[in-house]
Amino acid sequence: MSDAARLVTALSERGWTLGIAESLTGGALAAEIVSVPGASATLLGAVVAYATPVKATLLGVDASLLEEHGPVHADVAAQMATGVRAVVQVAGRPADVGISTTGIAGPESPDGQPVGTVHIGISGPEGVRTEAFVFAGDRAAVRAQTVQTAITAALRMVGE
Repeated sequence: MSDAARLVTALSERGWTLGIAESLTGGALAAEIVSVPGASATLLGAVVAYATPVKATLLGVDASLLEEHGPVHADVAAQMATGVRAVVQVAGRPADVGISTTGIAGPESPDGQPVGTVHIGISGPEGVRTEAFVFAGDRAAVRAQTVQTAITAALRMVGE
């Protein structure tokens, strides 16, 4: 069973729903989850907030945080993960879990941070946490590693 399938199963068994907010992964994380049969039992929706201002206007990331630190920051990942839970709410009920990805896939860095710098946010019933990474490889490799690592982080959050 793939990690994505394990995540869908774990969330479904708990009756939990999921929202995904992506930047550098551009929808790849949501696509990986959607590839699992039965994902509709848990995934409510996903937002690709690729442009920095969309992180503020759609996901509720603090605009001053974005202005001061840019989009590649642990607090941005945390706010994206929390914000997407409300964005994908159904019947007034936010998603139980939010996952976010923000980082620099390359080939160049717009702000001086190393290419491969990634922050993953997980927001759930027990709070919010972020993890920071510097992945090696080209753009595709950084994005693929981010997708896999985000799923692994979410599995840890749900206790799998």
